[in-house]
Amino acid sequence: MKTRTVNWGTVIFLVVAHLAAVAALFFWSWPAFVTTIILYWVAGSLGIGMGWHRLLTHRGYKVPRAVEYFLVTCGTLALEGGPIQWVVTHRIHHAHTDREGDPHTPRDGGWWAHIGWILWGTAQNHTESTIARYAPDLIKDRYYRWLNKYYYVPVLLLGVVLFIFGDWDVLLWGVFLRLTFAFHATWLVNSATHMWGRTRFQTGDDSRNSWWVALLSFGEGWHNNHHAHPTSARHGLRWYEIDMNWLGIRALQFLGLAHGIKRLCFNRASSAWQLVSGPMR
Repeated sequence: MKTRTVNWGTVIFLVVAHLAAVAALFFWSWPAFVTTIILYWVAGSLGIGMGWHRLLTHRGYKVPRAVEYFLVTCGTLALEGGPIQWVVTHRIHHAHTDREGDPHTPRDGGWWAHIGWILWGTAQNHTESTIARYAPDLIKDRYYRWLNKYYYVPVLLLGVVLFIFGDWDVLLWGVFLRLTFAFHATWLVNSATHMWGRTRFQTGDDSRNSWWVALLSFGEGWHNNHHAHPTSARHGLRWYEIDMNWLGIRALQFLGLAHGIKRLCFNRASSAWQLVSGPMR
């Protein structure tokens, strides 16, 4: 197990968030539940899955700048740090998957991969030189630099709005319970999908496809598929591999808002999966 300086600010916040999430269970209401489901999708699918991961990190598809800013801003509602720091972490993960330098490999322990690296590891605290190396494209954007520094502002504003229009039940569910559940769903992609599941591709790492993590994360659990071809905007490759983030990208394409979509398709002639990019019908 790696040992580094404890990130006390993060530790205190996560303890408070988990306690507030438990308290939320005693403040049940339908408005709180519905609000939580909607925000879970907005932050987790539109924001993290479609925005920060498949668009910003891997550039698996293209959208107008206004749409990109909208998706990335939605991602801040997941409170997983700034978008630039998040992208840097994920790009480092792909550059050193399950090897020395991977910030959250289960080879350093399942607990470390799930939450330990956040509590006393690198978390989303990269140096300027590391950021310049792994995200030179993002640091050129003034809005992303601002959002990376003040990523918590949208959540604070959301909390105020939820309290004003919904009271304590909507606040506790829509912020703390949602965030706590979403944190673990995201962390399971780092931990569980590198320990349990099936492999379709020989990737040279421990990535696995996990249906239950995919359900919790809108399709991010098809992790072996992703590591085989990281730039593919499509992770679920079979009809039974439910990938809500891919369906969201397809919806953007239907609306004329997404193009240049990279995806894995099965070539029957060569009996192999191939990465293609171009118009889709």
